[in-house]
Amino acid sequence: MKPSFFNDLSMPVIAAPMFLISGPELVIACCKSGVVGTFPALNHRTTEGFEQWVIQIKEELDIFEKKTGKKAAPFGVNLIVHATNMRVQADLEVCVKHKVPIIITSLGAVPELVDTVHSYGGLVYHDVIKKRHAEKATEAGVDGLILVAAGAGGHAGTLHPIPLINEIRNFFKKTILLSGCLSSGKDIASALQMGADFAYMGTRFINVTESNASEDYKQMIIDSSAEDIVYTAAVSGVHGSFLRPSLEAMGITEEQWSKSKKVDFGSELDAAKAEAQAWKTIWSAGQGVTSINDIQSTESLVTQLKKEFKSSIEEQEKLLEVFK
Repeated sequence: MKPSFFNDLSMPVIAAPMFLISGPELVIACCKSGVVGTFPALNHRTTEGFEQWVIQIKEELDIFEKKTGKKAAPFGVNLIVHATNMRVQADLEVCVKHKVPIIITSLGAVPELVDTVHSYGGLVYHDVIKKRHAEKATEAGVDGLILVAAGAGGHAGTLHPIPLINEIRNFFKKTILLSGCLSSGKDIASALQMGADFAYMGTRFINVTESNASEDYKQMIIDSSAEDIVYTAAVSGVHGSFLRPSLEAMGITEEQWSKSKKVDFGSELDAAKAEAQAWKTIWSAGQGVTSINDIQSTESLVTQLKKEFKSSIEEQEKLLEVFK
Protein backbone atom coordinates (compact mmCIF):
# COMPACT_ATOMS: atom_id res chain seq x y z
CA MET A 1 0.00 0.00 0.00
CA LYS A 2 1.45 3.32 -1.07
CA PRO A 3 1.04 6.52 1.02
CA SER A 4 -0.89 9.53 -0.28
CA PHE A 5 2.29 11.48 -1.07
CA PHE A 6 3.68 8.73 -3.34
CA ASN A 7 2.52 10.30 -6.61
CA ASP A 8 3.99 13.69 -5.65
CA LEU A 9 7.54 12.34 -5.57
CA SER A 10 10.06 12.44 -8.40
CA MET A 11 11.32 8.99 -7.36
CA PRO A 12 10.06 6.24 -5.00
CA VAL A 13 13.05 6.85 -2.72
CA ILE A 14 13.56 7.60 0.95
CA ALA A 15 17.04 8.75 1.95
CA ALA A 16 17.75 6.88 5.17
CA PRO A 17 18.56 8.70 8.43
CA MET A 18 22.28 8.18 8.94
CA PHE A 19 23.99 8.62 12.28
CA LEU A 20 26.27 11.70 12.23
CA ILE A 21 25.79 12.04 8.44
CA SER A 22 22.25 13.32 7.88
CA GLY A 23 21.48 16.93 8.80
CA PRO A 24 19.13 19.71 7.70
CA GLU A 25 21.09 20.51 4.53
CA LEU A 26 20.82 16.94 3.23
CA VAL A 27 17.16 16.62 4.23
CA ILE A 28 16.22 19.90 2.55
CA ALA A 29 18.14 19.03 -0.63
CA CYS A 30 16.39 15.64 -0.82
CA CYS A 31 12.91 17.06 -0.32
CA LYS A 32 13.48 19.82 -2.87
CA SER A 33 14.61 17.15 -5.35
CA GLY A 34 11.43 15.14 -4.82
CA VAL A 35 12.64 12.31 -2.57
CA VAL A 36 11.96 11.90 1.13
CA GLY A 37 14.77 13.22 3.32
CA THR A 38 15.22 12.01 6.90
CA PHE A 39 17.60 12.42 9.83
CA PRO A 40 18.08 11.00 13.35
CA ALA A 41 16.88 13.29 16.14
CA LEU A 42 20.03 12.33 18.05
CA ASN A 43 22.25 13.85 15.35
CA HIS A 44 21.80 17.06 17.32
CA ARG A 45 23.16 16.93 20.84
CA THR A 46 20.10 18.51 22.45
CA THR A 47 16.32 18.40 22.03
CA GLU A 48 16.34 22.20 21.74
CA GLY A 49 18.80 22.04 18.87
CA PHE A 50 16.83 19.22 17.26
CA GLU A 51 13.73 21.42 17.31
CA GLN A 52 15.62 24.24 15.62
CA TRP A 53 16.58 21.80 12.85
CA VAL A 54 12.93 20.84 12.37
CA ILE A 55 11.94 24.51 12.19
CA GLN A 56 14.72 25.21 9.69
CA ILE A 57 13.62 22.35 7.44
CA LYS A 58 9.96 23.37 7.54
CA GLU A 59 10.74 27.02 6.83
CA GLU A 60 13.09 26.35 3.92
CA LEU A 61 10.71 23.87 2.30
CA ASP A 62 7.85 26.34 2.70
CA ILE A 63 9.92 29.06 0.98
CA PHE A 64 10.82 26.60 -1.80
CA GLU A 65 7.18 25.74 -2.46
CA LYS A 66 6.09 29.39 -2.50
CA LYS A 67 8.90 30.39 -4.86
CA THR A 68 8.65 27.49 -7.29
CA GLY A 69 5.02 26.40 -7.04
CA LYS A 70 6.35 22.85 -6.70
CA LYS A 71 5.45 20.53 -3.86
CA ALA A 72 8.44 19.38 -1.82
CA ALA A 73 8.64 15.78 -0.66
CA PRO A 74 7.81 15.21 3.02
CA PHE A 75 10.60 14.80 5.54
CA GLY A 76 11.07 12.35 8.38
CA VAL A 77 12.76 12.01 11.76
CA ASN A 78 14.30 8.85 13.21
CA LEU A 79 13.59 8.19 16.88
CA ILE A 80 15.48 5.50 18.80
CA VAL A 81 12.75 3.91 20.90
CA HIS A 82 14.83 2.24 23.57
CA ALA A 83 15.28 2.62 27.31
CA THR A 84 18.82 3.90 26.80
CA ASN A 85 17.55 6.91 24.84
CA MET A 86 16.59 9.36 27.58
CA ARG A 87 15.45 11.93 25.00
CA VAL A 88 12.83 9.91 23.16
CA GLN A 89 9.80 11.45 24.90
CA ALA A 90 11.07 15.01 24.61
CA ASP A 91 12.01 14.53 20.96
CA LEU A 92 8.62 12.95 20.25
CA GLU A 93 6.91 16.01 21.73
CA VAL A 94 8.84 18.18 19.28
CA CYS A 95 7.66 15.98 16.42
CA VAL A 96 4.06 16.27 17.56
CA LYS A 97 4.33 20.04 18.04
CA HIS A 98 5.62 20.52 14.50
CA LYS A 99 3.61 17.68 12.96
CA VAL A 100 6.62 15.92 11.43
CA PRO A 101 5.12 13.96 8.49
CA ILE A 102 7.10 10.72 8.90
CA ILE A 103 8.53 9.15 12.03
CA ILE A 104 11.02 6.31 11.59
CA THR A 105 11.35 4.17 14.71
CA SER A 106 14.23 1.88 15.62
CA LEU A 107 14.84 -0.58 18.46
CA GLY A 108 11.23 -0.74 19.56
CA ALA A 109 7.74 -0.57 18.05
CA VAL A 110 5.49 1.03 20.67
CA PRO A 111 1.71 1.24 20.11
CA GLU A 112 1.41 4.39 22.25
CA LEU A 113 3.99 6.19 20.13
CA VAL A 114 2.25 5.09 16.93
CA ASP A 115 -1.09 6.37 18.28
CA THR A 116 0.52 9.69 19.21
CA VAL A 117 1.91 10.20 15.70
CA HIS A 118 -1.39 9.14 14.14
CA SER A 119 -3.17 11.74 16.28
CA TYR A 120 -1.81 14.56 14.10
CA GLY A 121 -1.87 12.61 10.82
CA GLY A 122 1.74 11.46 10.77
CA LEU A 123 3.04 8.12 9.52
CA VAL A 124 5.25 5.66 11.38
CA TYR A 125 7.74 3.45 9.55
CA HIS A 126 9.69 0.90 11.59
CA ASP A 127 12.92 -0.83 10.63
CA VAL A 128 13.22 -4.61 10.98
CA ILE A 129 15.70 -7.33 10.05
CA LYS A 130 13.56 -10.42 10.64
CA LYS A 131 10.00 -11.73 10.63
CA ARG A 132 9.58 -11.69 14.41
CA HIS A 133 10.38 -7.97 14.58
CA ALA A 134 7.99 -7.32 11.69
CA GLU A 135 5.16 -9.15 13.45
CA LYS A 136 5.62 -7.09 16.62
CA ALA A 137 5.66 -3.85 14.62
CA THR A 138 2.53 -4.92 12.77
CA GLU A 139 0.77 -5.48 16.11
CA ALA A 140 1.86 -1.98 17.16
CA GLY A 141 0.00 -0.54 14.15
CA VAL A 142 2.89 0.95 12.17
CA ASP A 143 2.16 2.28 8.68
CA GLY A 144 5.22 0.78 7.03
CA LEU A 145 8.10 -1.61 7.55
CA ILE A 146 11.67 -0.91 6.52
CA LEU A 147 13.19 -4.26 5.61
CA VAL A 148 16.91 -4.02 6.27
CA ALA A 149 18.36 -6.83 4.17
CA ALA A 150 21.84 -8.34 3.97
CA GLY A 151 24.51 -5.98 2.70
CA ALA A 152 22.92 -2.81 4.02
CA GLY A 153 24.96 -0.21 5.87
CA GLY A 154 24.58 0.42 9.58
CA HIS A 155 22.92 -2.29 11.65
CA ALA A 156 22.09 -4.57 8.75
CA GLY A 157 20.25 -7.85 8.69
CA THR A 158 21.43 -11.16 7.24
CA LEU A 159 18.52 -12.19 5.01
CA HIS A 160 18.40 -11.86 1.23
CA PRO A 161 15.79 -9.27 0.17
CA ILE A 162 13.63 -11.64 -1.92
CA PRO A 163 12.71 -14.12 0.85
CA LEU A 164 12.55 -11.26 3.36
CA ILE A 165 9.96 -9.37 1.28
CA ASN A 166 8.02 -12.51 0.35
CA GLU A 167 7.82 -13.67 3.95
CA ILE A 168 6.62 -10.35 5.32
CA ARG A 169 4.21 -9.62 2.46
CA ASN A 170 2.29 -12.72 3.57
CA PHE A 171 0.95 -10.85 6.60
CA PHE A 172 1.81 -7.15 6.16
CA LYS A 173 -0.29 -5.33 3.55
CA LYS A 174 0.85 -1.77 4.17
CA THR A 175 3.91 0.12 2.89
CA ILE A 176 7.18 -1.78 2.50
CA LEU A 177 10.54 -0.05 2.15
CA LEU A 178 13.56 -2.09 1.08
CA SER A 179 17.06 -1.34 2.34
CA GLY A 180 20.31 -2.96 1.30
CA CYS A 181 22.82 -2.39 -1.53
CA LEU A 182 20.61 0.03 -3.51
CA SER A 183 22.84 2.53 -5.29
CA SER A 184 21.38 3.12 -8.77
CA GLY A 185 18.10 3.76 -10.54
CA LYS A 186 18.23 0.18 -11.79
CA ASP A 187 18.45 -1.00 -8.19
CA ILE A 188 15.38 1.08 -7.34
CA ALA A 189 13.45 -0.54 -10.18
CA SER A 190 14.57 -3.95 -8.93
CA ALA A 191 13.33 -3.16 -5.42
CA LEU A 192 9.88 -2.36 -6.81
CA GLN A 193 9.91 -5.51 -8.93
CA MET A 194 10.57 -7.54 -5.77
CA GLY A 195 7.48 -6.09 -4.13
CA ALA A 196 8.71 -3.02 -2.25
CA ASP A 197 6.93 0.32 -2.45
CA PHE A 198 10.06 2.37 -1.81
CA ALA A 199 13.81 2.06 -2.10
CA TYR A 200 15.41 3.05 1.20
CA MET A 201 18.89 4.35 0.37
CA GLY A 202 21.60 5.24 2.84
CA THR A 203 25.12 4.67 1.58
CA ARG A 204 24.45 6.31 -1.79
CA PHE A 205 23.54 9.57 -0.02
CA ILE A 206 26.77 9.65 1.99
CA ASN A 207 28.55 10.75 -1.17
CA VAL A 208 26.59 13.92 -1.85
CA THR A 209 27.89 17.40 -1.19
CA GLU A 210 25.18 18.12 1.40
CA SER A 211 26.00 15.18 3.68
CA ASN A 212 28.06 15.68 6.84
CA ALA A 213 30.53 12.94 5.94
CA SER A 214 34.17 14.02 5.72
CA GLU A 215 35.92 14.10 2.38
CA ASP A 216 38.12 11.20 3.53
CA TYR A 217 35.01 9.16 4.30
CA LYS A 218 33.54 9.88 0.88
CA GLN A 219 36.81 9.02 -0.85
CA MET A 220 37.01 5.73 1.04
CA ILE A 221 33.57 4.82 -0.29
CA ILE A 222 34.73 5.57 -3.83
CA ASP A 223 37.87 3.47 -3.33
CA SER A 224 36.03 0.51 -1.75
CA SER A 225 34.18 -2.48 -3.15
CA ALA A 226 31.66 -4.90 -1.66
CA GLU A 227 34.55 -7.04 -0.38
CA ASP A 228 35.68 -4.12 1.80
CA ILE A 229 32.50 -4.18 3.88
CA VAL A 230 32.95 -5.95 7.22
CA TYR A 231 29.91 -7.19 9.15
CA THR A 232 30.89 -7.11 12.81
CA ALA A 233 29.65 -6.45 16.34
CA ALA A 234 33.05 -5.13 17.41
CA VAL A 235 32.11 -1.47 17.00
CA SER A 236 28.86 -1.15 18.94
CA GLY A 237 28.09 -4.57 20.34
CA VAL A 238 25.43 -5.03 17.65
CA HIS A 239 26.32 -6.39 14.22
CA GLY A 240 26.71 -3.72 11.60
CA SER A 241 28.47 -3.05 8.29
CA PHE A 242 31.69 -1.06 8.31
CA LEU A 243 34.44 -0.08 5.90
CA ARG A 244 37.46 -2.34 6.36
CA PRO A 245 40.06 0.45 5.87
CA SER A 246 38.48 2.51 8.67
CA LEU A 247 38.61 -0.47 11.03
CA GLU A 248 42.25 -1.09 10.16
CA ALA A 249 43.08 2.61 10.60
CA MET A 250 41.86 2.34 14.20
CA GLY A 251 44.03 -0.71 14.79
CA ILE A 252 41.16 -3.16 14.87
CA THR A 253 42.39 -6.44 13.48
CA GLU A 254 40.50 -9.13 11.62
CA GLU A 255 40.83 -11.33 14.70
CA GLN A 256 39.00 -8.67 16.74
CA TRP A 257 36.23 -7.92 14.26
CA SER A 258 35.63 -11.63 13.75
CA LYS A 259 34.57 -11.96 17.38
CA SER A 260 31.18 -10.88 18.70
CA LYS A 261 32.68 -8.99 21.64
CA LYS A 262 32.64 -5.20 21.46
CA VAL A 263 36.02 -3.48 21.35
CA ASP A 264 36.66 -1.27 24.40
CA PHE A 265 37.04 2.29 23.10
CA GLY A 266 37.76 3.81 26.49
CA SER A 267 36.34 3.26 29.95
CA GLU A 268 36.30 7.01 30.58
CA LEU A 269 33.34 7.36 28.21
CA ASP A 270 29.77 6.35 28.99
CA ALA A 271 28.11 3.87 26.63
CA ALA A 272 26.39 6.44 24.39
CA LYS A 273 29.47 8.64 24.06
CA ALA A 274 31.68 5.62 23.42
CA GLU A 275 29.55 4.49 20.50
CA ALA A 276 29.33 7.99 19.04
CA GLN A 277 33.12 8.32 19.29
CA ALA A 278 33.55 4.96 17.60
CA TRP A 279 31.27 5.87 14.69
CA LYS A 280 33.14 9.12 14.13
CA THR A 281 36.33 7.25 13.31
CA ILE A 282 35.00 3.89 12.12
CA TRP A 283 32.83 4.49 9.10
CA SER A 284 29.74 2.54 8.17
CA ALA A 285 28.66 1.72 4.61
CA GLY A 286 26.79 -1.00 2.76
CA GLN A 287 27.90 -3.31 -0.02
CA GLY A 288 26.40 -0.84 -2.50
CA VAL A 289 29.73 1.04 -2.36
CA THR A 290 30.84 -1.17 -5.23
CA SER A 291 28.90 1.02 -7.69
CA ILE A 292 29.58 4.43 -6.13
CA ASN A 293 32.42 6.28 -7.84
CA ASP A 294 31.70 9.98 -7.45
CA ILE A 295 30.60 12.85 -5.22
CA GLN A 296 27.81 15.04 -6.53
CA SER A 297 24.98 17.25 -5.35
CA THR A 298 21.75 15.66 -4.17
CA GLU A 299 19.86 17.28 -7.03
CA SER A 300 22.29 15.84 -9.57
CA LEU A 301 22.16 12.40 -7.96
CA VAL A 302 18.35 12.27 -7.99
CA THR A 303 18.34 13.33 -11.65
CA GLN A 304 20.79 10.50 -12.41
CA LEU A 305 18.77 7.96 -10.43
CA LYS A 306 15.58 8.96 -12.26
CA LYS A 307 17.25 8.59 -15.65
CA GLU A 308 18.61 5.14 -14.72
CA PHE A 309 15.25 4.11 -13.27
CA LYS A 310 13.30 5.06 -16.39
CA SER A 311 15.84 3.37 -18.65
CA SER A 312 15.60 0.17 -16.62
CA ILE A 313 11.79 0.14 -16.76
CA GLU A 314 11.86 0.73 -20.51
CA GLU A 315 14.23 -2.20 -20.97
CA GLN A 316 11.88 -4.38 -18.94
CA GLU A 317 8.95 -3.33 -21.09
CA LYS A 318 10.78 -4.49 -24.18
CA LEU A 319 10.91 -7.97 -22.72
CA LEU A 320 7.12 -8.10 -22.81
CA GLU A 321 7.32 -8.17 -26.59
CA VAL A 322 9.80 -11.03 -26.49
CA PHE A 323 8.00 -13.14 -23.89
CA LYS A 324 4.36 -12.69 -24.88
